[in-house]
Amino acid sequence: MANSKPVLIPILGDQLSRDLSSLAGVDAENAVLLMMEVDEETTYVRHHKAKIAFILAAMRHHAEDMQDRGWTVDYVKLDDPDNSGSFSGEIARAIERHDPASICVTEPGEWRVRAMMEEWEEKFGIKVEICPDSRFLCDHAEFEEWAEGRKQLRMEYFYREMRRKTGLLMDGDDPEGGKWNYDQDNRKPADQDLFMPKPIAFRPDETTQEVLDLVADRFADHPGGLDNFQFAITRAEALRARRHFLDECLARFGDYQDAMLTGEPFLYHSLLSPYLNIGLLDPVDLCREAEKKYAEGDAPLNAVEGFIRQIIGWREYVRGIYWREGPDYAENNFFDAARDLPDFYYSGDTDMHCLSQAIGQTLDYAYAHHIQRLMITGTFALLAGVDPHQLHIWYLEVYADAYEWVEVPNTVGMSQFADGGLLASKPYAASGNYINKMSDYCSHCRYDVKAKTGEDACPFNALYWDFLARNEEKLGDNRRLAMPYRTWAKKEKGEKIALRNSARSFLESLD
Repeated sequence: MANSKPVLIPILGDQLSRDLSSLAGVDAENAVLLMMEVDEETTYVRHHKAKIAFILAAMRHHAEDMQDRGWTVDYVKLDDPDNSGSFSGEIARAIERHDPASICVTEPGEWRVRAMMEEWEEKFGIKVEICPDSRFLCDHAEFEEWAEGRKQLRMEYFYREMRRKTGLLMDGDDPEGGKWNYDQDNRKPADQDLFMPKPIAFRPDETTQEVLDLVADRFADHPGGLDNFQFAITRAEALRARRHFLDECLARFGDYQDAMLTGEPFLYHSLLSPYLNIGLLDPVDLCREAEKKYAEGDAPLNAVEGFIRQIIGWREYVRGIYWREGPDYAENNFFDAARDLPDFYYSGDTDMHCLSQAIGQTLDYAYAHHIQRLMITGTFALLAGVDPHQLHIWYLEVYADAYEWVEVPNTVGMSQFADGGLLASKPYAASGNYINKMSDYCSHCRYDVKAKTGEDACPFNALYWDFLARNEEKLGDNRRLAMPYRTWAKKEKGEKIALRNSARSFLESLD
């Protein structure tokens, strides 16, 4: 028999999983699921229109799914006239409606929301249980134990522990194939002759169209557009997207995962991270399906290992870093970089073709793959001395898979080296040569990638050497940068002056 007072279970927009930890052992007849679309969460940064629409549409469909499975769902829409606009405000209203015995919630993905939840018990005079998020392999205590005593927290060693823990791609105690990492096989440049399968485009149903109309009207001043909205917004659709990747793309994902092509935003990438991060797909289950493809001879080891590493290695690792380092981690600024983020990050309007391509597709699709983020938009900001906090806000705004726990370590630690080397062993600084090697961007650009200085030279070239020169005091002892610093030291004084003047001239044009 159901108790007279139910348990109130808030479900956040990135917790759309049927087996959420806060639901474990709970009788559906004695619970109310509270789902809230609130202005505070849609506007604390100016999220891409498609990102907001994806989350809200997926929330509304998940509510329907949970109701069909026997749960009582109290759903508050964004345009409800009584909507308070905040999580705490909606908790207060739900307590008035349901008079619950207690609140049980799965921990959120941001320090900001965690701090809010920790105030609820005293604020509302009701017992509040915050459950660990069991959708991740590694909990906070386990990551802390792994990290304890290490001067540098390198992902590669953490990744090996996750392989051992799951048994994925393991041959007894040894890695499948004899190596842990096949990254050296995954750096082939692509060309337009490749046949690249197109991702599945999901047509909006009535519920999703209602959300698209709401977002277009309410968030007209937010970046990005809705014309190319094609996300899966239910678990069933996400499973179809998973199957498409495994059957059509995985086999060649490894070879070309770092490649970039003009007019080809997707190549062989999975496009599954939004569904993982919102809860529609299970990460370990996805990895086991990929492992089956290798076992059945349908995908090579370098592709499957590289894909699995991104999920149980990198994804778990950056979450561990985020929660271990605390809410101030996002404020790190090792290089004291202070330049404002250029306006073209919100328009794609720049003569640098690589940036125009990466930013343009970001605004169109709320998506760019990891090399476009790291080595194009990220590297340019690093070389130009952009304030890493401003870049962090931009990444959080414009990508559909961006939540603070995954985005902050990727930006502050890996992309901008703003934590001084806690996460990465060296800054991801590169000249135009890297972009030319891994893409066809330079052949479409008005700048000359082979020229080092002057108005027609690729800006990345002079900026690269200027970055090293102005940060030599902080980076000169970095062993992984020993070779470029030796090269810099051997350059003639006149060449050094020309490179730095060229960089200065370009940076002044940004201002």
